[in-house]
Amino acid sequence: MKNSDGRQVAADNEVRVLRALHRFGWLRTRDLAVLVWQTWARHPKGEPSFAQLEPTASQLRMAQRTLRRLVDQRMVLRATAPDGAQIYALAEPGARRLQAVGLPASSGKDLVRSFSASYYRHRCIANAIAVAGIVQGYRVSTEREISRGAWAGGENGLAGKKPDVLLRSGSAWTWVEVERSRRNAKDYTALLNWLDWARSRLGRELVAGAVLERVVFVCTEAFERRLRADLAGRGWSAQDAQRLIAYKTGTYSFQNISFGD
Repeated sequence: MKNSDGRQVAADNEVRVLRALHRFGWLRTRDLAVLVWQTWARHPKGEPSFAQLEPTASQLRMAQRTLRRLVDQRMVLRATAPDGAQIYALAEPGARRLQAVGLPASSGKDLVRSFSASYYRHRCIANAIAVAGIVQGYRVSTEREISRGAWAGGENGLAGKKPDVLLRSGSAWTWVEVERSRRNAKDYTALLNWLDWARSRLGRELVAGAVLERVVFVCTEAFERRLRADLAGRGWSAQDAQRLIAYKTGTYSFQNISFGD
């Protein structure tokens, strides 16, 4: 009976890993260790924390063992990221295993073939924020889900824009943008125009049962200084900006450096 129970626990963990890869597209071992083996809060308490959660040694070992089995079973694909970390995505057999339980999963082989170091850092940060939000009890739309239109804003977004991560608590939305120091002029102007739109709808329903509470920029100090100055130049008062926008600087590094597995 004990061996049977152990096999069931192992099988359940495998499915939880596969589900996570379906939602996120790809993840590192440490992300999966936290997401799958850490206890989730039932409801958020206070403001969301945007700090990256670190796995315990036990959680990391469990993730490594489960991923090793899934790789051996060819359920997941393994690739080396630009910083040398190992990342994992669904393989065709893993997608079929989820399809058998009703999830519209597909292979992630195209997601891990090649991408730039800057894209990789951006997605790592967005994924870490989403993982932390889930553990804290928020309902979360991941960057992968949002990019596919699988969130409340659909394929077109809201006023033509999609967040990098969306955290939901009841009707309140926290819209998260992960920003480096520079955007091209067209994209930056579009961001400023969208923030004007968001300010005009603060406290009003964006979609049925959803109210924008805060836009959070996880960014560099240089980006924060620039955005504050440009919003003031558009006539935003300090009170307007403070009501809608928060900045998280220094929490994540935007340098393309190695973070390991």
